[in-house]
Amino acid sequence: MNLKQTIVNRMMQICNERGIKPNELAVLSGTTPSAVYSFLDSMRNEIYISTIKKIYDGLEMTFGEFFSTSEFDNLEQKIK
Repeated sequence: MNLKQTIVNRMMQICNERGIKPNELAVLSGTTPSAVYSFLDSMRNEIYISTIKKIYDGLEMTFGEFFSTSEFDNLEQKIK
């Protein structure tokens, strides 16, 4: 799995646990629904750390809480 998909999966996991839909996440994070849906779009590979920060801020999480999972720890190294 790639980094973007891992981030999207983590975000959706948290939203599902909390019963938050993408439109609600947009409101909580101060972004537009189109920004959240664009972020979720598997055809788009670019993601911005500023958008990720808004999202985890909206979820009332820290950077560490959001990224502290085995999925991120197990991502394949890009530089070998």
